[in-house]
Amino acid sequence: MSENALPPIDAALAEAGDADEALRAVVRVLAERPGIAWAGIAFVETTGLVLGPSAGTPDEARRVVSPVSYKGEAVGELQVDGEPDPAFLEEVADRISAHVLLGWDTAGEAWEP
Repeated sequence: MSENALPPIDAALAEAGDADEALRAVVRVLAERPGIAWAGIAFVETTGLVLGPSAGTPDEARRVVSPVSYKGEAVGELQVDGEPDPAFLEEVADRISAHVLLGWDTAGEAWEP
């Protein structure tokens, strides 16, 4: 994992006003990285996974998924289309886990972009 890959993620999380804003910022940062065409975060709902914020151009044939857990409970998935470093994705998933927990219950409402 590149040592300079995480500071933009950390900055996006630190500068955000709330969980929704933080997750939108993170997917934008990821979609701007070389080798990543699209990034999205799906939330675990009672009906299954529900896609939340996303950025970039989807290329599902190249989708890589990293689970997002908070205190051992699955709360979502970090989904990336491209050729990301798996260790980098795991680290990002860990860093966003509390934000995904806060944003995960949309109560059936569509995610507002």
